[in-house]
Amino acid sequence: MTGADLALPAQDERTMPAAVLADIDRQPLDQALFAVQALVEQHGHLVVVYSGAARPSVERRLLTVRSLLESDRIALFRPDLPPLAVAVLARQLRQLASCDLGPGVLAAAGRLLTHYLHAGAVLGTLSRLDRIPVDLKAHARSWMPGSQFAVLAHPEPHVVRLGTPGAALPGPDFGTSLVVARGQLQSDWVGTTLAPAWQVRGLREAALPAESADWWGTGKAVEFCAYLPDLSVLYQLVASVRQSPCHWCGLDVIGDRCVFCSATPPVYGELQPYDQRSYGRRAAVG
Repeated sequence: MTGADLALPAQDERTMPAAVLADIDRQPLDQALFAVQALVEQHGHLVVVYSGAARPSVERRLLTVRSLLESDRIALFRPDLPPLAVAVLARQLRQLASCDLGPGVLAAAGRLLTHYLHAGAVLGTLSRLDRIPVDLKAHARSWMPGSQFAVLAHPEPHVVRLGTPGAALPGPDFGTSLVVARGQLQSDWVGTTLAPAWQVRGLREAALPAESADWWGTGKAVEFCAYLPDLSVLYQLVASVRQSPCHWCGLDVIGDRCVFCSATPPVYGELQPYDQRSYGRRAAVG
């Protein structure tokens, strides 16, 4: 992870500790190289999970470090999720890291597990929210003093104004726990209304990630994320997916792309014309 506030406390005694590359873009390049190389040598493979609200210089530095190390054992994973959900997903991967899953499967599990997260926030304004579609009427109402809005960012965007009849957010149809991170907004709606409506099995508090204010367009927010807490369920979900060896790097993977080398399964069928420009060229992780 690229920030200590994305390293949530361990869910159980098997959860692996987080490795934090704090301020990697503000360190001297040789120091950043040494830190990443040490982690790769210690663990064999490294999956760096970071938020879409991270500074652009963070991603540039990560790409530079991976390129200079010329390593296909470093995977960069930036899920399209709010920062608190990114932290939850990273913890789930830390839970799974204690199981008998290969690095290619573990890295690809992040994309699978995003489908089981429900992430959103209660906001005091929508005026600077640009990551979720918001109609003009809701924008206009957000200028009214005292207005609050419940916003679901994932899996499907949804916005309701609190205080209106029937204001609710669609929730998961499976058992989850809920984590809440409070910013500069006074609201108990998540605990008193959302949690019972979603029938969550437990509610925990966390610190609001520093990048949340940028992601939501305001620090007046109460961010939340519903997730699968049990390691046994997470493992069953991942292990039930068909695994196949990556034809390029050889790692066992799930899904349609190797997260480490970005190779996709070859398409067999009609022979294609020989293209010398692409022969032998290695795919880059995006």
